[in-house]
Formats: sequence, structure tokens, C-alpha cells
Amino acid sequence: QVQLVESGGDLVQTGGSLRLSCAASGFAFRMYTMSWYRQAPGNDRDFLASITSINLRTKYADSVKGRFTISRDNAKNTVYLQMNSLNSDDTAVYYCTVPYLGAWGQGTQVTVSS
Repeated sequence: QVQLVESGGDLVQTGGSLRLSCAASGFAFRMYTMSWYRQAPGNDRDFLASITSINLRTKYADSVKGRFTISRDNAKNTVYLQMNSLNSDDTAVYYCTVPYLGAWGQGTQVTVSS
């Protein structure tokens, strides 16, 4: 079955950086667009970034454009989210997803302290 396992969440100070990873299994990873979302307490789950399967075209939410970078390694079945210049508004649970399959990981917590 499809499995997505996020990792890399941590407590970081304002201005710091983190790299999240999402290890995928159970489907042909290289054939699917992958996305990252996040959900802060009391908020909806918001789109952050996506990367297509073959031509690696990326798309970002305005809130993270220029600070976050999505990438993928098809040989490792892994998608990454490099997050720089973090601030308190970035505190949330971060999820990776395969939109076409409707599959989600369990999430990883990112907390940014001031």
C-alpha cells in the first residue's frame, strides 16, 4: 500500500532552517507529482509546494515563495522541503502528499521559537 513517512521536524529559532524529508513506498514514485502542505492549530491544511514527476516543475504558495524549496530524488523515492528564514508563522505540522492518489503522511511537527 501507499506509504509516506515524513521526518526532519524540530524546534528551531526564528531565522533558522530545516530540511524535511518524505520517504515514499508502495507506488511508482517517479511517475507522480508530490506536494507539501502544513496545518497550524485551528487552521485548515494549506498548500505549500509541489513538484512534478518528470520535468520537475515546481509551484509554491506565496507565503513561502523565496524561502522554501521543494526537491525530489527519484532514485531514493524521497521528496524534500528545504525551509529557510523560518518565523513563528511557520509553526505547524507538515505533511507530504501524492495528490493524484489522495495519500498523506502522518506529518512532522515544526516549531519556530522567537
